[in-house]
Amino acid sequence: MAKKNKKGHAGLIIFILILVLAIGGGAGFYFYQRQQPRKAVEQFLDSMQNMDFTTMESMIQSSDLSALDNADIRNTAYTDFFSEINKKMTYKITKNRFDIQNGTASVTAHITYINGTNIYKATITEFLRQIVSNAYAGNQLSEDETQETLASILNEQAKKVEKDEFSEADITYPLIKTNSGWKIVSLDDETVKIMSANFKSVEDEINNSLNNTDSEDSSASSAPEASADDTLNLTTDKFTIKYTKHVITKDFAGNPCIMVYYDYTNNESTASSAMVDVSLKAYQHGEACEAAIPENNDDAIDHFTAEIQPGQTVNVCQAFTLTDESDVTVQAQEAFSFDEDAVAKQILKVK
Repeated sequence: MAKKNKKGHAGLIIFILILVLAIGGGAGFYFYQRQQPRKAVEQFLDSMQNMDFTTMESMIQSSDLSALDNADIRNTAYTDFFSEINKKMTYKITKNRFDIQNGTASVTAHITYINGTNIYKATITEFLRQIVSNAYAGNQLSEDETQETLASILNEQAKKVEKDEFSEADITYPLIKTNSGWKIVSLDDETVKIMSANFKSVEDEINNSLNNTDSEDSSASSAPEASADDTLNLTTDKFTIKYTKHVITKDFAGNPCIMVYYDYTNNESTASSAMVDVSLKAYQHGEACEAAIPENNDDAIDHFTAEIQPGQTVNVCQAFTLTDESDVTVQAQEAFSFDEDAVAKQILKVK
């Protein structure tokens, strides 16, 4: 009887061991499978960092990366810039929801990435200045040359940023299990935004900026408020202007106009002009005054369009029509600039 009991105990122990191993094996299988969607997302984000489009494409169910093209990310002209931006992206997986029966999952990643807003603004400003300068100099750039110029400025401006500005985002990636492994369902807009450093499209933004500039120039805006102590003196990285005088005269049609004189100094390392750098507007009765052509020629008028060497100063004149003898408010700021605070204004007496 003792031998039978021992055999019974031994059989029970073996059964329990088998059961434990079966349960443990099942649990191990589950946890292994649970990690696969997470690893898929990690592989996808790593390929984002490395600008590895082939791997990115293989990790998406639809294999559709056309949204990257819409944002110019796969444009070879901007490869150096986007590579530098995306390698600084970091991430951490924060959630992993897994449904083994349906073969679906959702993985959330907390992503820290470069916010390139200021880089793009500076790039667009400089690009527009160069395009205008080339146009007035009679230099017509081809489409390829224009794109090369833009890419070069983009890289230069990125290097000038003293400290990288980062933004953060939480993205939940839905995944599905396929015959070739776990795949992210599709490329989402937020991921594209991260890869493009918060920018929709390099070239679209250029076009929008040009359209906005045209709208501002064609519409009469309200006159800025100015005090008696304000002076038309302004210094930026690109130039310095200092008011010298104003003269009331007549335009070529015999109508009254005001000639505003200021010293323009080129602070850049390359040649430029007041026409490219300075946006000067005049207002009377809250309405913008139109540009005028004075009846008498003046060297200072020619200096407005003249190309000035770095460090050189010339006296510049711009003329505006007058409706009557009331005061004129003039305001100057950097042309094509996004910095609304960098302005100078002054009230000029007509009589």
